[in-house]
Amino acid sequence: MGAWVFLLGLLILPVLAVARLAHSIDPRWPFGHLALVSAATFLLYRHDKQRAQTGGWRTPESTLHFAELLGGWPGAFLAQRVFRHKTAKTSFLVVFWAIVGLHQIASFDYLRGWEFSRNVQRLLSDAHPATPQFPQ
Repeated sequence: MGAWVFLLGLLILPVLAVARLAHSIDPRWPFGHLALVSAATFLLYRHDKQRAQTGGWRTPESTLHFAELLGGWPGAFLAQRVFRHKTAKTSFLVVFWAIVGLHQIASFDYLRGWEFSRNVQRLLSDAHPATPQFPQ
């Protein structure tokens, strides 16, 4: 039960960001993308778990992480709990949680009008004047 509540908490910022984005485009596209990529990532995990149990060819970890990065991290989170897969390898989990964190930061930054990104860009351009400027 606690994992489901935790997942719902992690989904707050991304859902708010996608909802804001959906005001300017057809909302079926961003929500459909996230649902499709999460479902595909869940199935990738299931396939990899089955292969691990039968000794078959495994899905590369980089493929799992790429699917998470594309927005499938909620499906990966669920698959890790449902299949008890990829939950013990620390190096894998560090990358997984970094991807989740990146999505949280990007969602928060988007909701704030890219304020964080603009500040980082200003710091970089002050240190390196040849840095291209982020559009205002």
